[in-house]
Amino acid sequence: MTFHNQSILPAVRKMRDFETLLTSSYTYIVLLDTHIGQLKSVVKEANRAGKKILLHADLVQGLRNDEHGAEFLCQEVKPAGLISTRSNVLSVAKRRGLLTVQRLFMLDSMALDTSYSMVRNTKPDCVEVMPGIIPQVFEELHEQIKVPIFAGGFIRSVDDVEAALRGGAAAVTTSKKDLWKHYEPK
Repeated sequence: MTFHNQSILPAVRKMRDFETLLTSSYTYIVLLDTHIGQLKSVVKEANRAGKKILLHADLVQGLRNDEHGAEFLCQEVKPAGLISTRSNVLSVAKRRGLLTVQRLFMLDSMALDTSYSMVRNTKPDCVEVMPGIIPQVFEELHEQIKVPIFAGGFIRSVDDVEAALRGGAAAVTTSKKDLWKHYEPK
């Protein structure tokens, strides 16, 4: 199982890495750590190159992470999707027709139980599980929530990626450039 033929969703922190990905065969790119002032031009540039941006709404500098901020992102920036830990942000994105990814932090069994409830209420298109090195939880989580799972956080090697994919992840989000190269779609 992959997400739109991508085992890896490259997660970009630096603009020079973003520029490199524009000429890659990846379609979906996760955009982290951005400033509100650069978002519109970055998304337009990505669209011109045939890329779809999944924007991490919680990490946009200069933007409040609430319903109003989400409305701004949906109406003005127009990424393909939003990633957030906040259900209210994802609800706005869902109403606006964007792909929604709920980021979940799996710290313990209580967090897992809370995640089931949160996902059932928000109904995101996908979830991103952090840290991504706990593949033994993916199958159970997928059975409960029935949406594709991305594994993210502490993914450092091919073995980590392979374990996550074997565990049931649809894709792995990572900022490790060597893994982008290794898994680039042909």
